[in-house]
Amino acid sequence: MIVIFLGPPGAGKGTQAAHIVKKYGVPQLSTGDMLRSAVAAQTPVGAKAKAVMDAGNLVSDDIVAAIVEERIEQDDCAPGFLLDGFPRTIVQAEMLDAMLTKKERGVDVVIELRVDEEALLGRLRRRIDETLARGDKRRKDDNEDTFKYRLQVYCDQTAPLIPYYEKQGKLKAVDGMGSVEAVSAEIDVILDHFRR
Repeated sequence: MIVIFLGPPGAGKGTQAAHIVKKYGVPQLSTGDMLRSAVAAQTPVGAKAKAVMDAGNLVSDDIVAAIVEERIEQDDCAPGFLLDGFPRTIVQAEMLDAMLTKKERGVDVVIELRVDEEALLGRLRRRIDETLARGDKRRKDDNEDTFKYRLQVYCDQTAPLIPYYEKQGKLKAVDGMGSVEAVSAEIDVILDHFRR
C-alpha cells in the first residue's frame, strides 16, 4: 500500500500519519528525515545533497527523487509506505510515477485532508494564545505571517497535485475539520480497501 498525503500546513497530516504507521505497519517517509539520513550515512546521493545544502542552496528535484528511490528500496518499504513531503510539485509527482513504474509498483491512494483555511488560522491563534497564557515561549513558526506564507506556497506549488491525482482516479478527499478520531476513522475506511 503506497499512500500520499496532501493538505495545507496545519491540516493534521502529522497526526494522521502517526495513526497510519501504527495501524497499518507501513513506514512514514519524510523527505527531511530521508535527506538527513542519506547525509549521515554518507551515501553517494547523500554526499551530493550535503554539498548542495552546505552551499546554502535548495536540494534539486533530481536529488530528492534519488533519495526517495534509495529509501523505498529498503526492506521495510516492501509492504508499502506513506510519503510525507514528497511529491510537492507536478514535476516531482511525474518523477515518482516513473520511479515506481520502473519497480512495477504505483501509488495506491492519495488522501487529501480538506480543511477550512480560516478555521486553521483560528486554530493557530488559539494555540498561540494558550501557549502565551501558560507562560510558555511560542514556537518560532507559530505566527500568522509564516503560516500565511506556507499556505500560499502550498496553494501555488502543491495544490495542483489534487487534479493531477484526481485524473488518475487515486484521490480520496477526507474532511480534515472533524475530531482526530473522526478523521482517522474516515481514513481507515479508505485504507482498509487497499490492505494486502
